[in-house]
Amino acid sequence: MPVILAILGLVLAAGVWAWRIRMARQALDDVSMMAGDVIAAARRLGFRRRLNTHPVDSVDEPELAMAAVGVAFLDLASMPTAEQLAGLKQSLSRHLGVSEIKADEMMIVGRWLVNECKGATSAVSRLTKRLYQLDQGAFTPLLAVLNDIGQSGGGLGPRQRDALDDIARIMRLN
Repeated sequence: MPVILAILGLVLAAGVWAWRIRMARQALDDVSMMAGDVIAAARRLGFRRRLNTHPVDSVDEPELAMAAVGVAFLDLASMPTAEQLAGLKQSLSRHLGVSEIKADEMMIVGRWLVNECKGATSAVSRLTKRLYQLDQGAFTPLLAVLNDIGQSGGGLGPRQRDALDDIARIMRLN
């Protein structure tokens, strides 16, 4: 009897380890797919990262900078829901005159840019500075996108209000 229990214990332990290895492989596949999505979206948008510079300084399109600011602004309130992300995509499509597919790709690259800035607060200011360098008249469409984000979330949070003040200062509206 003890031999049978020992064999069952070994089989159970082997099964648990096999399951853990399978879950680790699945997690690795998910991460590699996400990295592939970012690279593919960046290629389709024509984004080229320059060597020895921060990725935000490699942004050459005001639309991409606005999408990234929108993603960061949405992150300032809390973890965005699927409805809020869909609303951001529709807002970008409407106010920037791009397709929803391109807006989705800009949001993917924008998410990566926010992560490279080490958080939403620093990303808002850094991306807004880059946007101002690219297009000084970009405040109107940016404000329209941010207004849509605020309305979809039921109002602005305190961090979002602070970010709006920072954006106005950077865009030299004060």
